[in-house]
Amino acid sequence: MTERFAVGSSPHIHAPLDTQKIMAWVLASLLPAGAAGVWFLGGSSLAVIATCVTVCVGSEFLWQRLAGQRVTVSDLSAAVTGLLLAYNLPPTIPLWMAACGSVFAIVLVKQFFGGLGGNIVNPALAARAMMLISWPVAMTTWTVQGVSGATPLAFLKGMGAAAAVSQATSAATQATSPSVLQSFWNIFIGNVGGCIGETSAAALLLGGAVLIWRGIISWRIPVVYIATVAVLSLAFGRAGGPLYEVLVGGLMLGAFFMATDYTTSPMTARGQFVFAAGCGLLTALIRTFGSYPEGVSYSILIMNLTVPLIDRLTVPRILGEARR
Repeated sequence: MTERFAVGSSPHIHAPLDTQKIMAWVLASLLPAGAAGVWFLGGSSLAVIATCVTVCVGSEFLWQRLAGQRVTVSDLSAAVTGLLLAYNLPPTIPLWMAACGSVFAIVLVKQFFGGLGGNIVNPALAARAMMLISWPVAMTTWTVQGVSGATPLAFLKGMGAAAAVSQATSAATQATSPSVLQSFWNIFIGNVGGCIGETSAAALLLGGAVLIWRGIISWRIPVVYIATVAVLSLAFGRAGGPLYEVLVGGLMLGAFFMATDYTTSPMTARGQFVFAAGCGLLTALIRTFGSYPEGVSYSILIMNLTVPLIDRLTVPRILGEARR
């Protein structure tokens, strides 16, 4: 025989997409949200984005060189982490804080656990949680066109507190009316206060639709996550209503771009349904009953830790195997 078979481990069927191409599609799908953030929140947003992406890529390069590992920054995963971290930060965050968060995400959360595919939680969200604990004032200062103000979720939380203190007064009754909330058009296009990449629901829906169309992510996690939050917000009697609840805050960003992370989400279809429902439940509980107005980041981080158990409990039964 002149031809020889190539012997190797699975997978034996190769898809046209590799890690670099997948990450490139994710970066491209995130561009509309970044453009909306820069347009509505100001040029400082661009500086934060550039800092996070540059420091994340540089941190991964330096770590791998110093550790004697193969440099893999060309797979674009570090750039995706940097962009997602920037999208979870306010435009007024000091750049040195953004740089510290970027180093934390890449070195402590990603590389310490073995690099791409080894981390147990989403690096960008873990860095955001660390920064929120370390610099709470800087992380909760919001501006729109240079004017400081509350985010829609923070305003909603304040309305609930005001209503609890004085439900009998007409002022409190007026405060709990959705008519005083930001208009649906503003929250849909992104003309509201918030983190750089989370304000424009329209841009995030566009990017998420592209990822689903290209087969980069499955519809299961984002659809179930968003639907769970909508149903529970209605059940809990949130002032803005289900549509308002799903459009504001980081829900769209988290559902399409963070909860769907390959490494930190379940592999099975049933597991993805369970994971997404858990994220939605925790988000609704934190938003409604917690002291913090937003719950997406912590919900996804908590559910990331349950992924090994979910995968174990939802693994498909081998054909012909007897049920236990």
